[in-house]
Amino acid sequence: MDYAADTGGRFKGVTIVKPIVYGNIARYFGKKREEDGHTHQWTVYVKPYRNEDMSSYVKKVHFKLHDSYANPNRVVSKPPYEVTETGWGEFEIVIKIYFLDQNERPMTLYHALKLFQTGPDVMLVKKTLVSEFYEEIVFQDPTLQMQSYLSTTHPLTIGPWKHETDFEEKKEKTLQNILNAKNKIRYEIADLKDRLKLAKETIAKFKGEIGKVQISNPAISNNGASL
Repeated sequence: MDYAADTGGRFKGVTIVKPIVYGNIARYFGKKREEDGHTHQWTVYVKPYRNEDMSSYVKKVHFKLHDSYANPNRVVSKPPYEVTETGWGEFEIVIKIYFLDQNERPMTLYHALKLFQTGPDVMLVKKTLVSEFYEEIVFQDPTLQMQSYLSTTHPLTIGPWKHETDFEEKKEKTLQNILNAKNKIRYEIADLKDRLKLAKETIAKFKGEIGKVQISNPAISNNGASL
């Protein structure tokens, strides 16, 4: 590890990765609420992928909601980093994570708030919907102070730490889908090569037959002119 004062007191060549999960969970009321027409209660959040207290290195998380909400700028300074509201429409939420060491630039995430089922699930009668994603905060050449913050995290809760989404299973399925796609492409390339080889052999055969005909009938080789 090389501590370099000439780079602002940063550890050169050091990379620390903190995996996180961000997204939203939404609960359908079952009908429109009479007083405001809202159909869902939802919570947007940022949380650690592993069981650790992010406040060891995170100063605050800023959630920018749609301008139609009273005070659309919500700032949360301690876990859980989340905002709960009600509504009827989907929109993009800007999430900005600020760190205890101000020398580290904030990280910005963009999350499309999801309330309604889509695709294969659209016909399912589900009152709860989850839309969350895995991300990594990468600290490249952290400062001495930030390195200290990042290495002194503590468990956030006691007991098993689980997410709504099984990201390990999702990772395995994604890798399997990539492998299947590679195998399919490999098969298609091999099939195309075989077809190309057959086409070349067929062309060569026709050229040979044409050459034989031209030799046996000089009039054809002379563009049909009579001798």
